[in-house]
Amino acid sequence: MRTLLEKYPRSAEYLLDILHDLQDAQPKRYLTPEALRAAAEHVGAPLSDVVGTATFYSMFSLKPRGRRIIRVCESPPCLLMGAETLLDVLRRHLGVEAGGTTSDGAFTLESTSCLGVCGVAPAMMIDEELYGNLTAERVTAIIDRLRRDDATR
Repeated sequence: MRTLLEKYPRSAEYLLDILHDLQDAQPKRYLTPEALRAAAEHVGAPLSDVVGTATFYSMFSLKPRGRRIIRVCESPPCLLMGAETLLDVLRRHLGVEAGGTTSDGAFTLESTSCLGVCGVAPAMMIDEELYGNLTAERVTAIIDRLRRDDATR
């Protein structure tokens, strides 16, 4: 963790980048209490400010997550175009509620307020890849393909 922090100046303006890197360094893709304390110490901020920042942004998590993070956009354009239906399809297909992780640890399902791709609503992001113009069939096909890809690794 120290090596990761050393690449950043000791300034709060780098806090988001630091939190992203600390989270990505964890196998379960979340911010541990130790990581939050280390970030606070590094940038010279109160721990409460760092925790407040981490809990404000939906891209951060304080609890363990799956190997892949699925974020379904719930912005007004996505909702109008069927995001709620897609979230229901994902809940049934994965067997978890939003905020939950599949029993095999493969996927965590989350909703987010906006992915910034309103022109291709409804949309979701899996890890860093965006998917737009989604249908129930396309969503299940994407999840099934990712499961197959993971099984061959």
